[in-house]
Amino acid sequence: MSFEPQSLLWILLVPLLGAIGIALANSRVNLREGVTLFTACALIGLVFNWVPALLDGQQPYLHLITLAPGLEIALRLEPLGMLFACLASGLWLVNSVYSIGYMRGNQEKHQTRFYICFAIAISAAMGIAMAENLLTLFIFYEVLTLSTYPLVAHKGNENAKEQARVYLGILLTTSIGLLLPAMFYIYSQTGTLAFTHGGIFKGDIEGPAVGLLLLMMVFGVGKAAVMPVHKWLPAAMVAPTPVSALLHAVAVVKAGVFTVTKLIVYIFGADYLFTQPGTNWLIPLACFTIIAASVVALKQNNLKRMLAYSTIAQLSYVVLAAALLTPLGQVGTALHMLAHAFGKITLFFAAGAIYVASRKTDISQLNGIGYRMPVTMIAFAIGALSMIGLPPTAGAVSKWWILGGAIDSGIWLVVLTLALSTALNCAYFLPVVYRAFFMEEDHKPQQDHKEAPWPMVVALSTTAVLCLGFFFFNEVAIKLETLMLRPPL
Repeated sequence: MSFEPQSLLWILLVPLLGAIGIALANSRVNLREGVTLFTACALIGLVFNWVPALLDGQQPYLHLITLAPGLEIALRLEPLGMLFACLASGLWLVNSVYSIGYMRGNQEKHQTRFYICFAIAISAAMGIAMAENLLTLFIFYEVLTLSTYPLVAHKGNENAKEQARVYLGILLTTSIGLLLPAMFYIYSQTGTLAFTHGGIFKGDIEGPAVGLLLLMMVFGVGKAAVMPVHKWLPAAMVAPTPVSALLHAVAVVKAGVFTVTKLIVYIFGADYLFTQPGTNWLIPLACFTIIAASVVALKQNNLKRMLAYSTIAQLSYVVLAAALLTPLGQVGTALHMLAHAFGKITLFFAAGAIYVASRKTDISQLNGIGYRMPVTMIAFAIGALSMIGLPPTAGAVSKWWILGGAIDSGIWLVVLTLALSTALNCAYFLPVVYRAFFMEEDHKPQQDHKEAPWPMVVALSTTAVLCLGFFFFNEVAIKLETLMLRPPL
């Protein structure tokens, strides 16, 4: 089946049209949620219809605006972007089903605003996935930040507002203060910001300037949460759980590591980058972030904060895999984006279900909860095993490829980091599962509870199945990413 490149524009517009429909429905709850689900399904159809074309080697291109020579706003769907678009669109539907149960069960206020901002954020994520150049990506990157700010501040209390300001401040300061000046300099030296196979420098930028640009761009992409620009992520945990899932699995952090990967592969060029002086710091920094964030996660009692620091560590797996500059590592980069998304959204869905059903937020409160909420806690266990990297879960697949890339590169620091972080993952995830199924409740709760509302249970069960299914059915993702290693047709 063939499609015109103009349909790429519809991938951007459909979520925005959905946002308008949600606003018009407003207080008509069933209609508003029906519009959300219909829009999510329509977006999935538009995105997934392009998969066969990309598997055949096509990369559809759509020019929108020319601002200056070599400076355009344009869309191109390439293999890594295809995976990101499939991930974000597919999980938006699941998250929307979950959100219906959560927002109703928790009697949240401003639900219309919540669904509108969510739809705008998904449109921005689609723009990031399809950006043909760094300027286009930067525009949608900023739209994603601004559209998710009201979601982080959703509860409206002083703490939520304060933490949302931290979220907004760090992400805007890093992107405008570091990434944007780096873009100006690159354009002044090369005359382009287009994502190009093999990179765009071609000798125009050499020496220590390359290392400085790498520093500005990695820290300028604050959404990748590389230490020390990571504090926005635990701050954002004041948001409702569906927003946490958006931040950690569907769009925001994935936009960060996706951007870092695109910069390494298509702006610097994997073969060129680490031949330059001052560029060999990225792998040690990623290793430090993985271990340090895992240690902090180990000390957390609040379940969502523990998951937040786990995300910081898991994101640096993606950065680390991209920095290995080996074919196995490049494939591992994309696979871990998917594996982390399936596992982490399951964990956050479970945390939200626990809160809605029992009002429990701390790990120390979870003794015996597996008997009251068996489906939720079995899903949590599957997500935890995926984060650890044990078969038969998605995390085992991606970590295997990253480990292969580390061995292939001969960088034994990476191999050691993977082993140590896996042990730390076990140390903070397995006690939660043990408490849920092998410890008795400390006291009988004041109000008997069972599972959360059924839409939440359906959603978390679906993502748990995805964690397991990806272990067995990952050929399409691997094929797409091997195509990323080749020049486009």
